[in-house]
Amino acid sequence: MALHHFHLKAHWPGLRNDAGKIEAGNLKTEVSIPPEMNGPGIGTNPDEMLLGAAATCYIITLAAMMERSRLEKEDLTMESEGIVDVTNGVITYQTIIHRPNIILKSNASDKDKKLAQKLAEKAEKSCMISRALKGNVDVQLETFIQTAHECN
Repeated sequence: MALHHFHLKAHWPGLRNDAGKIEAGNLKTEVSIPPEMNGPGIGTNPDEMLLGAAATCYIITLAAMMERSRLEKEDLTMESEGIVDVTNGVITYQTIIHRPNIILKSNASDKDKKLAQKLAEKAEKSCMISRALKGNVDVQLETFIQTAHECN
């Protein structure tokens, strides 16, 4: 078994509505509470960071699965949305929706499109962050697949 250790340093010099800093490998940024939650909105925030972790893990997993399956793509982009519920002062990260846009090569077949859909679904279940969130945050998928020919 291989264990990988990741480390983060955090500094929070003030109170609730101040800003702090985090460093983890190549990630160095200011953090604060977002304006939507009556914070100063300096740098990023935990809500964006969780969404970023889920989105990057998913898209990297999908790209790796497509490569292993030899499914050639023209492009792969994605938008993700995080939904946080605040009820009676209790903050709950409720849902993450990934919307991958897979553009296959012009000569892709219907079989290739079906494989792309299958891999998109499998990547969501295989991604380490999705697995970590399972049972706590509902992760949804809205996949859009087309060929480069269809884009023109």
